Amino acid sequence: MGLFDFFKKDKQSEDNLKKGMKKTSGKFRDGLSSIFLGRKTIDDDLLEELEEFLITADIGPQAADMIIEKVRNDYTRGTLKDSERILDALKHTLTELLKDTEDFKEDMSKKPYVVLVSGVNGAGKTTSIAKIANMYKKAGKSVMLAAGDTFRAAAADQLAVWGQRLDIPVIRQPDGSDPAAVIHDGIMSAKAKNIDVLIADTAGRLHTKHNLMQELIKIYKVAEKALGYPVQESLIVLDATSGQNALLQAKMFKDAVNVNGVVLTKLDGTAKGGVAVRVVSELKLPVRYIGFGEGIDDLRPFDAERFVEAMFNDEK
Repeated sequence: MGLFDFFKKDKQSEDNLKKGMKKTSGKFRDGLSSIFLGRKTIDDDLLEELEEFLITADIGPQAADMIIEKVRNDYTRGTLKDSERILDALKHTLTELLKDTEDFKEDMSKKPYVVLVSGVNGAGKTTSIAKIANMYKKAGKSVMLAAGDTFRAAAADQLAVWGQRLDIPVIRQPDGSDPAAVIHDGIMSAKAKNIDVLIADTAGRLHTKHNLMQELIKIYKVAEKALGYPVQESLIVLDATSGQNALLQAKMFKDAVNVNGVVLTKLDGTAKGGVAVRVVSELKLPVRYIGFGEGIDDLRPFDAERFVEAMFNDEK
């Protein structure tokens, strides 16, 4: 059981997820309805249309090909008798695919447990940090924040406001300071105060800017030297509305700093929720959290089964 499993079972968050995924579920409902309308048998034409739809739904060619191959094999073996059962087969296959990397366990045997958060500007990085911090606090952990984004105007101020609102201390330095130094100070302070969890912000950066990515690598090296052990969690915040571009961002950050988890935000503003499947299938990264609103509780730990159910929700 993960630290936040009790959040996954919360009925209110499940309802909020379905509401937040409405654009994605609408795309799936309308697309699948047009494919299956009046067709009772499975044939190559139906499977080809279904594969094309999955690709356009941002699931991506690799995952779409795997899913269709599974459906074709099930049909050949006689497991699927008609097209009406394909929907259940799709749900099951997608759930299993997403569960492959879902089983992340927080090893909190060493303190502080450090979460370094990166991503491009505008993805919702700072607010996601606040929401994750709130979850740790609700789970009974002591939390500290480090304002490592020293370049964006008022970024540290924004994090400080969240810290005051949540009654969580924030380590910061003047704008323009060395971000690695801020995170080093945060780790030293967290150690001195026996803090359970330190969540560190880093400057939003384009994944195509080599010098900024090198700076991010420096931050991780400084953090791990100060800790004396590897950073436990390295998250990248991705904007779901960016679709395929989110995949390119995740790949560049993963290659640079060994990202081991994804925060997928703004699901309520897009029909591209299928990009979660693509991140998992092509990058083998777990989606750790999903965001579907502006409220402090509108970010929740990822649950594959509930996510797929929300994708296929037929409520208009």
